[in-house]
Amino acid sequence: MKIESSLIFVETTGDTDVMDVTSEVREKLLQSNISNGSIILFVSGSTAALTTIEFEDGAVDDLKKAIERIAPRDIRYEHDRRWGDGNGYSHVRAAMLGASLTIPVVDKKPLLGTWQQTVLLDFDNRPRKREITVQIMGE
Repeated sequence: MKIESSLIFVETTGDTDVMDVTSEVREKLLQSNISNGSIILFVSGSTAALTTIEFEDGAVDDLKKAIERIAPRDIRYEHDRRWGDGNGYSHVRAAMLGASLTIPVVDKKPLLGTWQQTVLLDFDNRPRKREITVQIMGE
């Protein structure tokens, strides 16, 4: 088994920014020497997450609205009381979705569905430069 690692950097606006990183992930896979195995993605930071979705305006808007209903921005968070940075909601949102994602790889192709894209969600209340670690394992 081989393991290869690389990074993807993404500039975000924050505020539940949803960024399609599928092409960058595919490019890292094509650059690797691995044809069959898994891609593991991990975003550093406690206010960002990774998931998959059909990356089109309606689905992205629906996701943002669902996240707002689950962890609203305008309620009291203990994190804000302690730190005063106003981003308690972003920590909760990121924790609920998670910082990592695993995608199987067969014949040098990620096994994503036809309408399934890999996305980074930045929940922080300010722009950030996000770093996604890409680890590809297999043969």
